Order: sequence, then structure tokens, then C-alpha cells
Amino acid sequence: RAAWVVVAMLWLVALLNCRGRNIVTAMGEPVKAAFSLGDAQFGLVSSTFMWVYGACSLFAGYVADRFGRRPVIFASLAIWSAATFATGSVLSFEGMLAARAIMGVSEAFYMPAAVALIAEYHRGSTRSRATALHLSGTHAGAICGGLGGLLADEVGWRTAFHLFGAVGVGYALVLIAFLPKPSEAAENPATAEPSAVDSSTGLAARGFLLLLAMSAFDGAALWTLRNWLPEFFRTELGVASRWAGLLGTSTFSAAAFLGMLVASSLSDRWSRTYPRARTLIPGVWYSAAAVAFVVLGATSSVPVLVGCVLVAGSARGSLDANLMPAVCTQISRKYWATGYGLLNFAGTTAGGAMTFAGGWLKDQNVPLSATFQMAGGLVLVAGICLLVARPRVVPPLPHAGTP
Repeated sequence: RAAWVVVAMLWLVALLNCRGRNIVTAMGEPVKAAFSLGDAQFGLVSSTFMWVYGACSLFAGYVADRFGRRPVIFASLAIWSAATFATGSVLSFEGMLAARAIMGVSEAFYMPAAVALIAEYHRGSTRSRATALHLSGTHAGAICGGLGGLLADEVGWRTAFHLFGAVGVGYALVLIAFLPKPSEAAENPATAEPSAVDSSTGLAARGFLLLLAMSAFDGAALWTLRNWLPEFFRTELGVASRWAGLLGTSTFSAAAFLGMLVASSLSDRWSRTYPRARTLIPGVWYSAAAVAFVVLGATSSVPVLVGCVLVAGSARGSLDANLMPAVCTQISRKYWATGYGLLNFAGTTAGGAMTFAGGWLKDQNVPLSATFQMAGGLVLVAGICLLVARPRVVPPLPHAGTP
């Protein structure tokens, strides 16, 4: 019971996490108008968050593995919620960048700690489903973030940030009071004595290095698509600002939600007899997504574009459901959060660079449709990395339950 309570409570944290990072892109028009920003500057708002997030991910997972996952989760939620609230009060472009940087620092610490804690509670055939259900909160949050443009029209973009930040601070207090506490070995694996099998694989494992490369290519492509979709619908297709975030960010995230549910069920079932299922299923999905990226840049039909966004989003969902379970088959449990943090570093720093490049190219009159087509090649390479990865076979662990 505690295993699923943890997933349920952290689901809402994941929602608040991703909602906060996505509302800026959905509120692009009023934010750009408030500070007289060009496209490159607006891209820098998202890139700053991602670069700081990625840099902090280098050591965020280690902190969680070394000092405990629950306190890291509590602090992260409280700080990024306060930063979200403060974003609604900034008076300059530099202030906006500073607020987004603070959010990047605090949010970087959450995900490695959360997915590692869930993996400790779900040790057998529920691991992908538990991971998927938790991460579905990120896509629910992105859907809410995609509605930011609509909310900004109703109450103003500053008030929207204030409302979102206040909710997060309040929920941090709820989490501190009610999140179940695991055993010392699960909470702080650095104090546990790993088994001979578990301790034999470190961060230099070939399969983990392939996952690291995959994360860089995936981040460069998928973060660029996420961050620029609303602007693409607004400026290149003439979609009204209040609906651009819904067709772009929210559609992508809804598809990712469904992709996680399908892929997690397939992976948990297939992985009982075929350990490569954790990487093979998203690898095949990413091959299809590469085609969708090419089509995305070659048509102006809104229904076709939405279909391509659905394919790309569902592919990302299939990876979200399987990434942490795949990590668990590659490296020792005492490195789980550290390893996931390194994957975050690779994905978000590459995504930040490509997001800024998309804005710079747009200022040079290169359309976002062309940028999306270039990103399709990166998606294909990410899929190949997943297809060729051969996980280290780890003996089955007990079913879900309190560790």
C-alpha cells in the first residue's frame, strides 16, 4: 500500500514540477510584450532554465543517493514553487532569467530523487507502471502549463505565476506531513551494503553510456519541439495565442501520457522473459517519431501536424516509462539517482542549446519547421542507441512493497 501511496503523492509533485517549467512558453506573447523580447531572447528564457537544470543534475542525483531522497524532494518542491511565485513579480528580462535559473537549480534535484525512491518501492513487475504513473504527472503538468496562455488572457500572466507558485508551496507542507517514510537502506542507499551482483556495475557500463548518448540526442530534439511548438503554431500557422499552447504543449503531453501507459504495460509484461524490452520498445517508437518530425516540417495542415505531435509525444512517453527501469538494469542501486541525474544533465543541456539555436535561426529567418526537420535526425540516432543497448541482466527482485 505504501508503494502506491508514494507514487500518488509524488504524481502531484511531478505535475507541479512540469507545469512550472512550461507555462512560460505558453505565455510567450504577453511575456515577450512585457519585456520587448526578440525570439532569441525568448528562447534564452527556456534555455537558461534547462542549462542550469542540466548543470545541477550532474550532482543532484549524488546528493539524493548520499544524503537521502525524501528531504531532497521536500526542499526542491518548496524552492521551485517560491521561484514560480517570484517570477510573477520580476520587473526586467534579467529578473526573469534569474527566476528561471533558480527554478532550474531546485527542479534538478527532484526527479533523480523521486524516480530512485519509487524504484526502491517497486522492485519487480510493477516498476515501469509505477514509473510511468509518476511521470504521467509531468505531462499532466505540461498540459496545465499549455493552458497558461488561456489563463494569462483571463487574469494576467503575473497573477498566473502567483497562483501556480502559491499552490506548490502549500503542497510542500502536505508532503512533509504525509509522505510515507521508507527504511534507512531505501532512503539512503549509501549506508546499505550492496550485494556482490549489485555492486559489480558502475557508471562506466556500456549500456549506461549508450543511454547517456541517447539522452543527449533525445533532449536536443524533444525539448526543442516542446519549447517551440506554441510559437510555431502562432507565428507560422496563424493559430490564436490562447489555443497555440493547447495544440502544441498540451497535445504533446496528452500523447506522452497515453504512450507511457501503453509502453509501461508492455515493458513490465515482456521484461519478465526478455530483459531488452525496457530499451527495445521505446527504440522502435522513436524510429516512428523520426518520420513524424520530418512530416512535421513539411506540411501546413493543422490536423496532420497535430497527428505528428501525437506520435512524437507518445514516443517520449514510452521512454519516460522505461528510462529509470533501464537504468536499474545497468548500474548498482547505490548509483540509481546519480545515473538518472547524469541522463538529465545530458538531455537538458543539449535541449537548452538546441532551443536557443532554434530561436537564433528564427531570427535569421529560418522557419521552425526546418528546425524540426533537423531535429528528426537526432530522434533517429536516439532510437538507434536504444535499439542497440543490451542491458545487463539483473536477477528479479521482490514485488512491490515497502522496502
